[in-house]
Amino acid sequence: MAKTNPPSRREFLKKSAAAGGALFIGFHLPSGVGKALAAVKQPQAFAPNAFIRVGADDVVTILCNKSEMGQGVYTALPMIAADEMDADWSRVRVEAAPATPAYFHTTFGIQVTGGSTSVSTSYEQLRKAGATARALLIAAAAETWKVDPTSCRAERGHVIHDGTGRRLSFGQLASRAATLTPPSDVTLKNPKDFTLIGRPIRRLDSRAKVTGQAQFGIDVKVPGMLTAVIARPPVFGGTATRVNADNAKAIPGVKQVVQIDTGIAVLAEGFWPAKLGRDALEIVWDHGPLAALDTETQGKVYAELGKLEGSAAAVAVARGDIVSGFAKADTKLNAVYELPYLAHATMEPLNCVAHVKPESVEIWTGTQMQTTDQAAAAQIAGVKPEQVVIHTMFLGGGFGRRANPAADFVKEAVKVSKAAGLPVKVVWTREDDMRGGYYRPRTYNVIRAGLDARGMPVAWQHRIVGQSIIKGTPFEPVLMKAELDLTQVEGSADMHYEVPNFLVDYKIAPGGVPVLWWRSVGHSFTAFVKECFLDECAAVAKQDPVAYRRLLLLNHPRVRGVMDLAAEKGGWGRLLPPGYGMGVAVHESFGSLVAQVAEVSVTKAGEVTVHRVVCAVDCGPVVNPDTVRAQMESGIVFGLSAALYGEITFKDGRVQQSNFHDYPILRMDAMPKIEVFIVDSTAPMGGVGEPGTPPIAPAVANAIFAATGKRIRKLPIDPNDIKSA
Repeated sequence: MAKTNPPSRREFLKKSAAAGGALFIGFHLPSGVGKALAAVKQPQAFAPNAFIRVGADDVVTILCNKSEMGQGVYTALPMIAADEMDADWSRVRVEAAPATPAYFHTTFGIQVTGGSTSVSTSYEQLRKAGATARALLIAAAAETWKVDPTSCRAERGHVIHDGTGRRLSFGQLASRAATLTPPSDVTLKNPKDFTLIGRPIRRLDSRAKVTGQAQFGIDVKVPGMLTAVIARPPVFGGTATRVNADNAKAIPGVKQVVQIDTGIAVLAEGFWPAKLGRDALEIVWDHGPLAALDTETQGKVYAELGKLEGSAAAVAVARGDIVSGFAKADTKLNAVYELPYLAHATMEPLNCVAHVKPESVEIWTGTQMQTTDQAAAAQIAGVKPEQVVIHTMFLGGGFGRRANPAADFVKEAVKVSKAAGLPVKVVWTREDDMRGGYYRPRTYNVIRAGLDARGMPVAWQHRIVGQSIIKGTPFEPVLMKAELDLTQVEGSADMHYEVPNFLVDYKIAPGGVPVLWWRSVGHSFTAFVKECFLDECAAVAKQDPVAYRRLLLLNHPRVRGVMDLAAEKGGWGRLLPPGYGMGVAVHESFGSLVAQVAEVSVTKAGEVTVHRVVCAVDCGPVVNPDTVRAQMESGIVFGLSAALYGEITFKDGRVQQSNFHDYPILRMDAMPKIEVFIVDSTAPMGGVGEPGTPPIAPAVANAIFAATGKRIRKLPIDPNDIKSA
């Protein structure tokens, strides 16, 4: 998700409190939130909203307000707090924070995990929390020993008195520390004194996941719970006009059939009887206005909207005079780039357990957006948001799908539980989500450039046609300007290449198909268009693609530096066998710069093999380099899957794909060798969860051109477009 303007920050570390031998450090809470916190069975505490808990057993627990979906926040965030408080890492644990306003994102103003912001926006917050804990523990030790606090220091879970060598563990000091008034200000460590931050640290959640102890949403079982599978309309916007549930109720194990606004839910003693019951329903559907939706026909509509002449669009950025720029150009290039709808295709299918009670709601799910889910559940159940308790489970992949402002999978579970009068786990099959979920928007991109006599661009115009993911959501006031969806022009409107006459505009395409942010959001397609078309310009100018980019980045040394690193480590310019090619792409997203060099081969039949990807990343200061490398690798795999295979298409209103057999993801035998190089950087901290995805598709497409002389302007890559005659 794109960044919004930050609201005023809460007063940090206003209160700390203690009881039961535990020290809590955290934010002040609004009144009334304590009941919600009590539901997570934390020890009674003076200040119930705590980021840090120190137990009498010396265990330091970090309550993490970001959702762990494989990206490593359950390690990176505890590292920040633990380093500042000088905790013993072997005694550090992590728990999911409850859903309360005190855990709101410091920029977005809600509790959410997205935009590759978890570490960057929590860094100062958790450092201050850790430093305050350290100060209180040192003060408690000094009071115990009747010495000056300046003569004491913290080290690996203990406070040590330098004069005598006496030491007390954090657990021994917790009760006394909890009675002290926290300092109004704290001194943070000099980065040179970090013992954890900046070092590769083993993940805290690995053991639980490897041993099967980790609890994902789909694992949750609560007493009296039934499992529900829902029959949803086969066409978006459809409704059921007649339902016969007799056959479904005859399936052994089926207990109830309830109808909600999005479909018909079959409740049973387990998933399988619920699914069989769902399949046995007899339903007559009214398919609604999208009954004739067809990918090919839709493409013609997009092409019409993309016409530059006589068609107004919402301007994202305009510099210089685009008309005179093209008029004075020696050479003009025109191209159309098309990218399809894409599914999130998470490995763990969507699921949610909900229990609606007379005066409260309890939810267990893997979610990226607790606040909106909480508000949606409260509205359905007729309670206040603070009466909705959300247990955030491990997420088996998110990629934006579980950060839905519409709260679709949570709403359904709450509605079914309310109708049934008992706890219900709603499970989506992968087919359910693939054919009835949310998608990255399809886009149609018209782009043209005017080159001077040296082959350098003097005019650049890019029109983007696609559905808005923001219009009609609570984010519209911030992320839309009239008819301009800011998330759909990011990466194009703010490109680094310097062109004097520059125009990027946007046209909203007809809606109906549910669309949502998808890993790297607008950057996922703007990087492809920008980097591939720039390669086209370099070819016309008869210049090396890396050298050409350097000329356009003279005033952007940081961008140039990360590209040069990737080119150097990738062996750019070396001689390759026939049928092989190398391609480059560099792109900034979410505050981080990523350059990738891809080495591919193409057979005469047009089959593409990606052999090697060299990735350079400048994300500013690094908390855990292992996480950075893993996220670059993950982003590359995700982007390769989309570039080579990913496509959601429609016929007669229905999605044609259903599972991994016809919506493939990269298999192990197709995995390239990936090498990641991290720039030692003092730039502002950026994100790493998404920036690895945008450059890979253009790097591969540009490598295909180097190998075959044929351009890729449409994804996924079709072997028929590049096979030899």
